[in-house]
Amino acid sequence: MPVRRVIQKLKGEKPGPTVLFFAGIHGNEPAGVTALERVLVDLSTRQDILRGSIYALRGNLKALSEGKRFLDIDLNRLWTKTNIKMVANKKALLEEEKELLELLDLLKEITKSEKGPFYFIDYHTTSSKTLPFITINDSMINRKFALQFPVPVVLGIEEFLEGPLLSYINQLGYVAIGFESGQHQDPEAVRNSIAFTYMTLVSARSLGKLDVEDYTSHVKQLEKSAASVRDIFEVVHLHRIIGMDVFKMLPGFESFQKINKGTQLATNNFLPVYSGFDGRLFMPLYQNQGSDGFFIIRKIPIWALRLSAFLRKIKIDNLFTLLPGVKWEHRDKEILRVDLKIAKYMAKPLFHLLGYRVRHLDGQYLRLYNREKASKKKMYKNEGWW
Repeated sequence: MPVRRVIQKLKGEKPGPTVLFFAGIHGNEPAGVTALERVLVDLSTRQDILRGSIYALRGNLKALSEGKRFLDIDLNRLWTKTNIKMVANKKALLEEEKELLELLDLLKEITKSEKGPFYFIDYHTTSSKTLPFITINDSMINRKFALQFPVPVVLGIEEFLEGPLLSYINQLGYVAIGFESGQHQDPEAVRNSIAFTYMTLVSARSLGKLDVEDYTSHVKQLEKSAASVRDIFEVVHLHRIIGMDVFKMLPGFESFQKINKGTQLATNNFLPVYSGFDGRLFMPLYQNQGSDGFFIIRKIPIWALRLSAFLRKIKIDNLFTLLPGVKWEHRDKEILRVDLKIAKYMAKPLFHLLGYRVRHLDGQYLRLYNREKASKKKMYKNEGWW
């Protein structure tokens, strides 16, 4: 029996937000699908209490049916404007390219037919043991919404990955966050995803707290699973697996585990791989499919987060183009181009404070994309969390 794309669609009797959940973008990560099935069955009998619309979608249908991360190519690396245009014009499509176009059509239909504010949530799990955590592209709407949940938040992963679904949605200006609920087959990952779903609907005001039976139990579920860690971290390194590399993590590592510079973490082509940083290990790879060996993250100081928010509020980046070697790539002011021969001392941390992430480096020029410019802040200005 074929797997259906739409887990459930619910329409409340009162106007409100549109919340869209994705699960199973990777087919070996079923926890989010299971959680959404359970929550939406519960809510389907009580649609009179709902405000707005709720959609729950399965991602990679064929990969889910086979329990594989992907069949031909990673579906969560295809969401760039260039790739989408190329796939739309292809005659012979890979399996994940078919999934891409079907999801894209559904996204366009929903955003056209529904009213905002829109919230997009993408559920994942990891191959290693981990605390539950949120990943976001660093815009203030994402950051403020993510802080409604009692779990750690990781910024900047989009600088290291090409084509995640949430990056595409962020370019459209909407709140879009990823939730990694635990290890692939761990029942705790399902419980965390259930808790996160109810908390999302309450934070978005699709539901009131009193509409959720024992709402505090869901908060406590995430607090306990996250070991009360609520810090914000930034990705500082990714070990990429290239081509036919033979990569193997050493056993026993977990996400958020503290590590020191010089610690051996893995082997690559049978040679040792050592950490080049003090920090925390993040998403070590313990599965056959995937090209991201491990990440290293560091906690962002509170003062830096506050400074970042202030500088964005006053839009100080509008002054960047007065500096030598810095100008906008196009009139839409979406991408900054930095000539490294002239502005070589402008460090990435400065741009990170203002929400810019490196998207392309071609030797002489650094190109940086800013999620803040695209954010539809007016859509969310009356939300309780803003």
